[in-house]
Amino acid sequence: MPVWHYPHIRGVDPSKTAKAVIRDAPISYKEACEICKILRGMMLRDAKEFLKRVIEQREPVPMIRYKLGIAHKRGLSDRWPRWRTPIGRYPVKAAKYVLKLLENVENNAVNVKNLNLDKLKIVHIAAHRGPYRKKWMPRAFGRATPWFGSTASIEVIVAEV
Repeated sequence: MPVWHYPHIRGVDPSKTAKAVIRDAPISYKEACEICKILRGMMLRDAKEFLKRVIEQREPVPMIRYKLGIAHKRGLSDRWPRWRTPIGRYPVKAAKYVLKLLENVENNAVNVKNLNLDKLKIVHIAAHRGPYRKKWMPRAFGRATPWFGSTASIEVIVAEV
């Protein structure tokens, strides 16, 4: 079995941080990577509100790295001046899993570490590629078609600022 470790964040007091992780979630790694890139450095409440708007398809996630063949969305370069890209999507399934993870880290921070909810900031969030789910769909004449599903693991660390 693999051994998983959280990264060490320099300059942050370990007693003022909370951690959470979700392993092998059945979501696209590329969408999880793009969501994590946007949420990094956000306050926790702002990040949760942003993900709720993505799930309701009211605000798209700007695509930075994996953007070939994706349509433009209105107003993206105005709302996200840091990225200045008009290309975006609504990754609803990945946003639901990341929102569940943020609620988990919020519970860890408030109930276990007794941190102030209004001062929590996301200091580290990263997505890692997980193992592929392999299935085979039987076809006619003794053939079979492969079906591969991707998974992703996401880790988050919040700190009180």
